[in-house]
Amino acid sequence: MNKNIQLLDLGSKDYKATWEYQEALFKEIVDLKVRNRREETHLPTPNYLLFVEHPHVYTLGKSGDLSNLLLNETQLSAKGATFYKINRGGDITYHGPGQIVGYPILDLENFFSDIHKYLRFLEEAIILTLQEYGLECGRSEGETGVWLGVGTPFARKICAMGVRASRWVTMHGFALNVNVDLGYFDNIIPCGIRGKAVTSLNVELGVAVVDEEDVKQKIKKHFASLFEATFVSVI
Repeated sequence: MNKNIQLLDLGSKDYKATWEYQEALFKEIVDLKVRNRREETHLPTPNYLLFVEHPHVYTLGKSGDLSNLLLNETQLSAKGATFYKINRGGDITYHGPGQIVGYPILDLENFFSDIHKYLRFLEEAIILTLQEYGLECGRSEGETGVWLGVGTPFARKICAMGVRASRWVTMHGFALNVNVDLGYFDNIIPCGIRGKAVTSLNVELGVAVVDEEDVKQKIKKHFASLFEATFVSVI
């Protein structure tokens, strides 16, 4: 099993271009797994974690409800935002400046063959990261992602998650609000969940700006610990 993970920080990158890049890495791993089984070889499959920030974009998962997008095409254009229906799980979400998006493209057979455990580990990496900032956060029963104020009237989501997996290879991932303009969430019913708010790390800490590079380093540390992995290159 190859537990090395290549970390690539793409900076600010268009959503569609990043999606296509994910698909290429995903296909590379799946094709190698198929070849290993067909030819009875044992070539190691690579693993990747992409960090990226997207320009304003709304994405709808394959089981999502389009009515949860509250804007038409003209209004989307006026807000400088784009929209895509995509092949991950989950409903609608927003990506934009001030948000750390992480796309793990892993061969889970290098780690464990359990999608439920994989999702819990993604959540745990974010929970442990936020705890370093003194925030009490956790999971909300029946809902993916990371929340604050769970079980209270003030429950609010700080990190959304949605993944795709095939042949135990993953893509898509998590979106952690760090310095986000929360007004963009007013244009959707986030994750299709009515009556619950969305928040951002800077808002919770009461500061104008949180150092996003510091947050990434914390995520990386906890991700490596949970998956018992080693990051072998940083770009």
